[in-house]
Amino acid sequence: MQEKIVIAGGGLVGAMAAGFLARRGYRVEVYERRPDLRAHDISAGRSINLALANRGIYALERLGLMERVSQLLIPMRGRMVHDVDGSCNLQPYGQRPEEVIYSVSRGALNGLLLDAAEAAGNVDIFFERELLDIDFDEKRARFRDHAGDAEQHVPFDRFIGADGAGSRARALLLDEVRSKQPDRDCSERIEPLHHRYKELEIPAGPGGSFRLEKEALHIWPRGGFMLIALPNLDGSFTVTLFLPEKSNGGQPGFDALQTEAQVESFFRQYFPDAAALMPSLLQDFFHNPCGHLGTVRCAPWHWRDSAMLIGDAAHAIVPFHGQGMNCGFEDCVELDECIERAPGNWWDVFRHYSEARRPNADAIADMALENYVEMRDSVRDPKFLLKKSIGFELEMRFPGHFTPRYGMVMFHRLPYAEAQRKGEINRRILAELAEGIDSVEEIDWDRARQLVEQLLPR
Repeated sequence: MQEKIVIAGGGLVGAMAAGFLARRGYRVEVYERRPDLRAHDISAGRSINLALANRGIYALERLGLMERVSQLLIPMRGRMVHDVDGSCNLQPYGQRPEEVIYSVSRGALNGLLLDAAEAAGNVDIFFERELLDIDFDEKRARFRDHAGDAEQHVPFDRFIGADGAGSRARALLLDEVRSKQPDRDCSERIEPLHHRYKELEIPAGPGGSFRLEKEALHIWPRGGFMLIALPNLDGSFTVTLFLPEKSNGGQPGFDALQTEAQVESFFRQYFPDAAALMPSLLQDFFHNPCGHLGTVRCAPWHWRDSAMLIGDAAHAIVPFHGQGMNCGFEDCVELDECIERAPGNWWDVFRHYSEARRPNADAIADMALENYVEMRDSVRDPKFLLKKSIGFELEMRFPGHFTPRYGMVMFHRLPYAEAQRKGEINRRILAELAEGIDSVEEIDWDRARQLVEQLLPR
């Protein structure tokens, strides 16, 4: 196949898409706005460690990369919840040994995917190239070369926008739809969370030792905000503070953390045990940028048979279900399978890809927002913990019928929309079974069986 596919964006999803397309024999050119991260450090404060789960693992296995990726991973068996008094408890993600998620460095994984794409032999990657414009009729994209400050006109047969939540490709594609098909449903919703994030660090202990439990995602939930920490291979932890932009009704916000004294007082009040492990807290807090959080929903995701969007460019989500990368990797698998079903018929490829992925992207966007409330607040609620215990017991007693929603999202490849639908049924079952009791031992299991088999048939 001599068709040339141009991808705007060489991040995780763009690099993976290039790998899949290269395996099918297409010529691929990737244009990335940033410098090559394999030769430059990622900007401090922008990494947000990633949680790799089954959906992402499946995509990496399809590319034959999991053996290499496995060397970058640290398993996390559950959430380690830290109270203000310093006490903590581990809340397992699942009941089986394999029900874990994995902490992985964004930079290391992105670099590996870029290497793998280049190794295919028919992929060229150009860095410091900023997308300016797309001529969809002439099938030509215009990029600015930051190194020489010159413009470059790049012909393509197909164009894929993988340039992230602030996608220029998305803006250009939607403008094209509005101008050529004004009666067509065309929309873009950017839903800011009004919470922001700041990246910090817990350094490794003596000899590269871990100063917190290694195999856990650590959470300091404080109601309207939280701190989390994910382990790194060198013994350090990447720490992220999620906090409202503005203080409100006694709840703190970033606007109230303007001086060193204010930051020290805030961490001493809410996160004293974490602060004791962060010698560079003040330096990191004032040096690292404040990141924005939000959800992007748009339609359509493609224009005729010439261009499409993938990953965050089509459906950015907040990071609280650990599924942004996994969802983007699943996009790549779906695109590859659509190409296999209709090779050369790009109208059908793009249409079927969009029809398959859009409902699922909307579903995980909703569930990610819900999970923020769970992480920052519900994990401390005895009733929430009781329902979680009941869910584990139902899964054990009625396999094939009941699976906790978190497990459906993280440890299975059930479509997100189906996990969301079944999760709502789970919620009703758990609410009824937990009503008026304080422990799993008090459950009427005959009633539980009746509910599960009636509402969740095999």
